[in-house]
Amino acid sequence: MAASPALDPRSRSWTLAAAGACLLPLLLQIPRGLALAVAAVAVTVAVVSRRRPLSSWLRVLLVLALGGGVAVSFHFAIGRDTGCALLAAMLAIKPAETFRLRDARSLLGFALFAPFATFLLDQGPVSLLLGLVGALLALAALMRLADLESGDGRRLVPAWPRVLAVARLAGIGLPLALAAFWLFPRLGTPLWGVPERANARPGLSDTMTPDQWIDLLNDDTVVLRVQFLGDTPPREQMYWRGPVLWDFDGRTWSQPRWLATLPAPPVVPARARWTYDVEVEPTDRRQLPALDLPTSIPQDVALNHDYQLEASRELSDVTRWRMRSAPPASFEPALSPALRARALRLPDGFNPRTVALAHAWRREAGADDGAIVRRALAWIRRDFAYTLAMPMLGRDAVDEFLFVQKAGYCEHFSSSFVVLMRAAGIPARVVTGYVGGYRNPIGGYWAVRRSDAHAWAEVWLAGRGWVRVVPTAAVAPDRIYDTLADRAPGAGGPLGGALTPAYDLGDWLRRGWNDFVLGYDATRQRQLLQALGMTDADTTRLLAFFVAIATLAILWMVWLTARAERERDP
Repeated sequence: MAASPALDPRSRSWTLAAAGACLLPLLLQIPRGLALAVAAVAVTVAVVSRRRPLSSWLRVLLVLALGGGVAVSFHFAIGRDTGCALLAAMLAIKPAETFRLRDARSLLGFALFAPFATFLLDQGPVSLLLGLVGALLALAALMRLADLESGDGRRLVPAWPRVLAVARLAGIGLPLALAAFWLFPRLGTPLWGVPERANARPGLSDTMTPDQWIDLLNDDTVVLRVQFLGDTPPREQMYWRGPVLWDFDGRTWSQPRWLATLPAPPVVPARARWTYDVEVEPTDRRQLPALDLPTSIPQDVALNHDYQLEASRELSDVTRWRMRSAPPASFEPALSPALRARALRLPDGFNPRTVALAHAWRREAGADDGAIVRRALAWIRRDFAYTLAMPMLGRDAVDEFLFVQKAGYCEHFSSSFVVLMRAAGIPARVVTGYVGGYRNPIGGYWAVRRSDAHAWAEVWLAGRGWVRVVPTAAVAPDRIYDTLADRAPGAGGPLGGALTPAYDLGDWLRRGWNDFVLGYDATRQRQLLQALGMTDADTTRLLAFFVAIATLAILWMVWLTARAERERDP
């Protein structure tokens, strides 16, 4: 069997450049430290091995090192992001043995998997654009390799004309691709699921532990986009309800799953009513935040006992929901003995100073629960500060926060407040979610970011039921040191707020991409066809219409390619 032809330096350079372009969008979606390591290895291997292949033992060491780094980065968990990271690591090492035509084709063939793997992690416009560029360069490099295999050196033209030729072919096929996207019958539900990620996206969880949220509070990534239809609530009343936490083991709050089986308690809504459309970015969770409190349940969504919405499947892609909410005038005014006991439960042997203080307040207040709540808020207003710079708390975290540190963020305030209320005999629970939002002036919608994550308390008061209490709101304004809640996107850094308009435009464009591309499902397809006059288009008629349009697109492709001058393939 004849040996594969050797690569000339220029062909090898274009092969490595095309593979690097395919790898780039994937690197942007894996953990930053791991991505930098993979990129450094790829560049180093390409430079060191430019004259001869690396020794086999060195390649084995690189495989073990990068494979081990991927395993450690994902805590030895298996998921689609782990597999994508392994693909990136192997592509970084492959240039060490890429010196012949067969090796180059192998590298480019595997590199073309990288843009598709990127779409398993992100489907944004930047990923699509970078993936298209990588694919075009890879196809142009493959055309150059075909010329190299022919043995006709005169055909080794510069690579850029090949790139233009591939782009022209892609343009010829664009009408067929658009017809397939817009007209091929869409399914109401996918045929198969996407494997779970090894590392979950940052977001709300059904547990809360001190210091768990610090990364979330520093993440300005948008998680919700909300368009109000009619009246808009004041920003300070925008509480987006998420998991409600009842159980406390001395350090971690958690949500008892059995509560989801109980029917939702009665709620008397206040006069205010809000109708809105909410666009939810992928979270790989089922929690669906809604304005406190939801009064209607969207399709494929369940309402649990705590008025938390939960989708029927993981939100692994962009979803849209029409919702209605209203603040409660009365929320579960009659509390069952079992739930009352659950809302008063505290672990034995934890936080003795807090328990002793609560008992003293109870003796002084008698049966007046409201007086105890007001006294706690006055104490916070007088002595406490809000800051994200908090040391790790010890075993009696609530005692340490209330009597030593007297500074922290929403996790510390809500947890300590609920423990104090329970010790005083007042049923209380922790509610997590988001608060506020940022109004994008370009689109006129509200963007809720992960840094808007918040935890507050609900106490049960006779005659009113559950009442929202926000301990962090009681902190005196002059002792709020470094909260991120009111910071507009792009306001930080040396340029101040100069970048905010750019962020507004970018997020508005991302919203349009979500609306017209990622959100194009079976419902949107029916709406499009109705606008075209096809009001009763079932699957059979839609398929026939697609075949007709696709046939015209194919004939157009054949006509264009037939006009081009054809050369005999050597």
